[in-house]
Amino acid sequence: MAKAYLFLVIAIAAETVGTVALQASHQFSRLLPSILVVVSYVISFYFMALVLRYMPVGIVYAIWSGLGIVFIATIGYFAFGQRLDAPAFIGLTLILAGILIIHLFSTSAMH
Repeated sequence: MAKAYLFLVIAIAAETVGTVALQASHQFSRLLPSILVVVSYVISFYFMALVLRYMPVGIVYAIWSGLGIVFIATIGYFAFGQRLDAPAFIGLTLILAGILIIHLFSTSAMH
């Protein structure tokens, strides 16, 4: 099962890189960041598909998208100066809480 979590971490990392590259691509008008978007998302979906051998799609997608949201919001704050207000911080905290609840308490996280 550790392999499933490794694959999920790779999928989340690739999705995060792809989304940051999407910002840098300036609506696909810059070639190298645009290529990085496509390659990163292919890697992300490939590894997410591998995780689906071990975990249900709803759980995988919740963790993948939730952590992706938190990572991108954090990168946007520090790298792009995109400020977050109190409701945004509360929402991100709730997303993290939901992921922790799934991971720590759900028996449906693994097949």
